[in-house]
Amino acid sequence: MVVQSVEQRIAEELGVRDGQVTAAVGLLDGGATVPFVARYRKEVTGGLDDSQLRTLEERLGYLRELEDRRRTVLESVREQGKLDPALEAQIMAADTKARLEDIYLPYKPKRRTKAQIAREAGLEPLADLLLTSPDTDPAAAAAGFVDAAREVADTTVALEGARAILVERFAEDADLIGDLRERMWKQGRVGSKVRAGKEEEGAKFSDYFDFSGSFASMPSHRVLALFRGEKEDVLTLSIDPMPPTDEPPVGPTEYERAIAHRFGIANRGRPADTWLADTVRWAWRTKILVHLGIDTRMRLRAAAEDEAVRVFAANLRDLLLAAPAGARATMGLDPGFRTGVKVAVVDATGQVVATDVIYPHVPQNQWDRSIETLARLAAAHRVELVAIGNGTASRETDRLAAELIKRHPQLGLTSAVVSEAGASVYSASAFASQELPGMDVSLRGAVSIARRLQDPLAELVKIDPKSIGVGQYQHDISQVALSRSLDAVVEDCVNAVGVDVNTASAPLLTRVSGITASLAESIVTHRDTHGAFRSRTALKDVPRLGPKAFEQAAGFLRITGGDPLDGSAVHPEAYPVARRMVQATGHDLTSLIGNSTVLQSISPKDFVDGKFGLPTVTDILAELDKPGRDPRPTFRTPTFKEGVEEVKDLRPGMTLEGVVTNVAAFGAFIDIGVHQDGLAHVSALSKSFVRDPREVVKPGDVVMVKVLDVDMQRKRISLTLRLDDEVTPGGPATGPRQGGGRPAPGRGGQRGNGGQGRDGGNRPRRDEGAPVNSAMAEALRRAGYQG
Repeated sequence: MVVQSVEQRIAEELGVRDGQVTAAVGLLDGGATVPFVARYRKEVTGGLDDSQLRTLEERLGYLRELEDRRRTVLESVREQGKLDPALEAQIMAADTKARLEDIYLPYKPKRRTKAQIAREAGLEPLADLLLTSPDTDPAAAAAGFVDAAREVADTTVALEGARAILVERFAEDADLIGDLRERMWKQGRVGSKVRAGKEEEGAKFSDYFDFSGSFASMPSHRVLALFRGEKEDVLTLSIDPMPPTDEPPVGPTEYERAIAHRFGIANRGRPADTWLADTVRWAWRTKILVHLGIDTRMRLRAAAEDEAVRVFAANLRDLLLAAPAGARATMGLDPGFRTGVKVAVVDATGQVVATDVIYPHVPQNQWDRSIETLARLAAAHRVELVAIGNGTASRETDRLAAELIKRHPQLGLTSAVVSEAGASVYSASAFASQELPGMDVSLRGAVSIARRLQDPLAELVKIDPKSIGVGQYQHDISQVALSRSLDAVVEDCVNAVGVDVNTASAPLLTRVSGITASLAESIVTHRDTHGAFRSRTALKDVPRLGPKAFEQAAGFLRITGGDPLDGSAVHPEAYPVARRMVQATGHDLTSLIGNSTVLQSISPKDFVDGKFGLPTVTDILAELDKPGRDPRPTFRTPTFKEGVEEVKDLRPGMTLEGVVTNVAAFGAFIDIGVHQDGLAHVSALSKSFVRDPREVVKPGDVVMVKVLDVDMQRKRISLTLRLDDEVTPGGPATGPRQGGGRPAPGRGGQRGNGGQGRDGGNRPRRDEGAPVNSAMAEALRRAGYQG
């Protein structure tokens, strides 16, 4: 068997050439970052994009760990004098950590087992005899191994020792265990029951009081909910290797039959057949099932954690790349009842120019005074935007902003609700103290809310990604894996957008390719001491910013007002190519930039040389056409329908404009201007099947929706993005539904096996409301799902 190298295996998994992977690995090992390689080394890697490179980086780490473990295993077995060519080939061919550990298990140093004690008592020949010659009578054969000196007192002890040897042999057969593990994963189920007396205390887990679900198809949020319920001593979990059946089990299970088949055991009426069958049963029930049960629990958790990390990363990416409102004076409102609404006004550059606290809500009810205070601040500082945090009292404060706009149309204000997740973490951080010295902690949150409307990316990078709170069960999963994934998302987003080096904060600069935290501080200190950087070359004057860091970072740093190329994504190393293009057209650089007609007349092939290939030249032309272009969408707020201001104003069949506030596995929450988010179920997002709602919508998207149903009692609004669906009052929209016609949330349906919920698990569940995360819990609350 030819063993693949790490690079060859990754290339096969990614569907690319070996050379592409080898080149990428060399760059990454040399200290290059993924954003730099993806953007500026396309010729070297054959055009691997950032997604492929992130996968490559992750798999490279895993496979290198596998190789390290493989070397350890080989050395251990070799030292035992048990490494033969066949075993070495098996070890070398192991393609996963689980497979490698299965092979190593018989040779792994361990405490003395019953089987080891039996071997020391000389009982292995008895075990071999009974296994290979079932015609042998077990009792008669065992009589020959009775030896008081070896503590084998009688035939019963001898047969127990022989059985222990075979049980261990069966349980350490790598091929058998691998087969049984996969078989169990495909058809087994996890079950849960409520612990006696825990019904009231564990009410949030009520959907899992009597639950059963398949290992292979269970959604990650349910797995994590089950494990949390177990951890809180509310639930008892069980691992069932068999699918449910109405018939009581008769005879050996299919797992026992698989073990018997593997070792040639069959019941043919021979003297040892019954003893061997009992040994198989004993091996399965006391050893193998226990081992596989632990493996399955670990695999369930690992798969759930991987999906939870993926969801968190996707949500974070959407939040970071949300449309920026731009350099416009903004008023931030951090809502509250008793403590008041904290107000902060920032100018177009994000500098704080005014703060205040108003008390429009209960118990003070200073509604009119609050509006006049806001109007005065808005007029004095030429405010254009009002940013409202989406936490407690958000809906009430949103109504306050609407009333402000209605009473003072001359101000030309536009309001928007923004996620305040992580604002309190920022407020109490050391960086906030440094950035906003002397300001009360409660007011810093309002500043953050205002700034994150201006530029979500620039503001949110100041907060630990885990504290932004857009994941599910984030505290129950591996914090190392979560941090690694979220840091990669932040790095990719920051470098995709680019950073103005003369206005960026140290936390934002830290996320730029090649810039460490200490180097970011050094850049800011140099900027504060010597003034704004006038060129990218001037960055080389920053202490400790060496050639390698400059190479990695320069293309992602923007400097405006000087050389136009310094404000673009063209890397300084490629300036000569850009200048040759300028010279060839007969234009100057300023007149060439943005001149699509002239740029389209340039043939990229004419500028390819030994260092810069066609991909880089093509990128340069695209950048000259639209220098420093921002990949984020254009900022836009929805136009809410006049006369539709409260839930009672809604009617089934209405078509309205709204903005997506959050996206979950079961659908999208949409603000349609009635201070209560509606829910568009995943089945109502598109006429075609939707596996992931983010394929259709993302937070911040402005969409047209139709009202399906309004439940006034529970204040729930059902929406659809399929505008041509006919709506039957009091019933679901007609038209094709995905997934076999699953009903939308709150529309009845039959309870499935194991109490999976009235819609088969796609409506917000009690356990998905409270424990999920702050942002999702708020979205559920805004949509009327109390949990």
